[in-house]
Amino acid sequence: MKLTLIVLGIVLAVLGVSAYSALFTVHQTQQALVLQFGNPKWVAQEPGLHVKLPFVQNVEYFERRVLDLDPAPQEAPLADQKQVIVDSFARYRIVDPLEFRKKARNDMNFRNIFGAQLNAAVRAEVGKVLLADMLSGKRAEVMDAITKTLRDKAPGFGVEVIDVRIGRTDLPEAVSNAVYDRMRSDRLAYAKEIRAEGQRLKANIEADADRQRTIIIAEAQRESDILRGQGDAERTRVLNDAYGRDPEFFSFYRTLNSYDVGLGEGTTLVLSPNSEFFRYFRSSTGR
Repeated sequence: MKLTLIVLGIVLAVLGVSAYSALFTVHQTQQALVLQFGNPKWVAQEPGLHVKLPFVQNVEYFERRVLDLDPAPQEAPLADQKQVIVDSFARYRIVDPLEFRKKARNDMNFRNIFGAQLNAAVRAEVGKVLLADMLSGKRAEVMDAITKTLRDKAPGFGVEVIDVRIGRTDLPEAVSNAVYDRMRSDRLAYAKEIRAEGQRLKANIEADADRQRTIIIAEAQRESDILRGQGDAERTRVLNDAYGRDPEFFSFYRTLNSYDVGLGEGTTLVLSPNSEFFRYFRSSTGR
């Protein structure tokens, strides 16, 4: 009886181990490849509990979710032979684990192989455009061409390429410094040209202002001379008219003006009291 229990226990243990070895679970985020002595047999893509041959078959799991491929930035030549540093990345999904294992063996190998192909496609397409194109709407065309190239190669690896993007495009430090120096020289030359144009305009404006000033002064002087001449003529006419009407009064008026001008403050005159200049001091008639 005791021997029977021991045998039964051994049988149950073997059955349990066999059942544990024969059953495997596939998570909803995974897919499995069943191998027999290292050779692929079948693929379990549906999530849940699955059965395999115990002891002789084993399972390798592969991601069902979208994965990223982000190789290191690389230096690539443009169409004008200038060098740029391009940082690109791709999104992919494993759709055929069997083909994936046959071509890449594991995820690390795939990233190395397909990452190199991504870099090659980027260099090929970037080499067809100029730097300005990478900063314009043509950038999308470049990414579309790279995506098409990788999608054509993806089935051979059992993957599906979802998208390819160029993260950023930088100039190498030496080229960047050269471009900066050239831009700085261009800006300095442009600034010098603007200053020269400003000086030219300033000289033209000053010359025009001086010309207009000279013209205005000349016109004012001419107008002044005309008005002064007219005033002198009117004065002479008035004086002549006054002299013609009353010569005695005109002589008196002229003498008083002479007194006003000649006998100012601090004036010293050495004249005889009987001088003609003082005739109206002696008599109101000047006689």
